[in-house]
Amino acid sequence: MAAKSRKERDKQGPVAVNKKAYRNFELVEKFEAGLELLGTEVKSLRNAQADLNGSYARVEDQQCWLVGATIAPYQQAGAWQHEPTRKRKLLLHKAEIHKIRTKLEQRGFTLVPLRIYFNDRGLAKIELALARGKRQYDKRKAITERDQKRDVDRSMKKYHR
Repeated sequence: MAAKSRKERDKQGPVAVNKKAYRNFELVEKFEAGLELLGTEVKSLRNAQADLNGSYARVEDQQCWLVGATIAPYQQAGAWQHEPTRKRKLLLHKAEIHKIRTKLEQRGFTLVPLRIYFNDRGLAKIELALARGKRQYDKRKAITERDQKRDVDRSMKKYHR
């Protein structure tokens, strides 16, 4: 069986998705950033060995950093491994960093990573969102709305046959 070409491999979809971010936060604005990675981290990402649960991004000294994301060690690297939970620099324009920083200084905003993926050119990208934490009653409201929509769709499906 032939190996997948680079384009086919990159079109697979996201490498890692932070599902809890969609449930626990109200997403206000989204940003796309590049990741500054080591070679073994890229190879590990291509094998979809990453976890974004519990991770966040912060702005320090005019630079944006990804904190708490785990990229598993690459098995074939031998002794030259990367640290799985190290801080990783995010590549954003100065204007974007300034915009994010002003929002983060407001009360209640957090910069949350949503997903890591490879773009058309094969570069690792991360989707970030400025988010506001949801309260428990907001989560319940979202669940009931989703259930009601599902019930309506089911009942409409009977009439579309």
